[in-house]
Amino acid sequence: MFSYERRAYYHETDQMGIIHHSNYLKWMEEARIALMDKLGFSYKKMEDLGVISPVTGVDLEYKNPTKFNDIVIINVKVLEYTGVKLTFEYEIVSKETNKINAIGHSKHCFLMDGKIVSLKRKLIEFHDAFMKYIEEDM
Repeated sequence: MFSYERRAYYHETDQMGIIHHSNYLKWMEEARIALMDKLGFSYKKMEDLGVISPVTGVDLEYKNPTKFNDIVIINVKVLEYTGVKLTFEYEIVSKETNKINAIGHSKHCFLMDGKIVSLKRKLIEFHDAFMKYIEEDM
């Protein structure tokens, strides 16, 4: 499991003084991009090679509020990887209280020139990096 730490900023709060629910999706993306960087290939590099990975689905369950200036740890885990599809699980945890603030998932596919593509066939180094990470995470 990969952990990404971030601070909750004032501009992310809503009228009630807690982090607006839409920001959790942005945080999940930040953590996912950081994980890809850690694996040795950035999302930018993948795009430069002509592959994009759109979100095909997302779900998010809120457990406890996050407030301005709280520090959260976003734990990211690969739940499924087939070479064509990829599913991440996220757990957003308060660093101070260790309480889970939110749990979510995002589903992705890989496209090249607007068509579904397998990383196993088109970007073997990316596929190998995912496989190595999954094996080490088990």
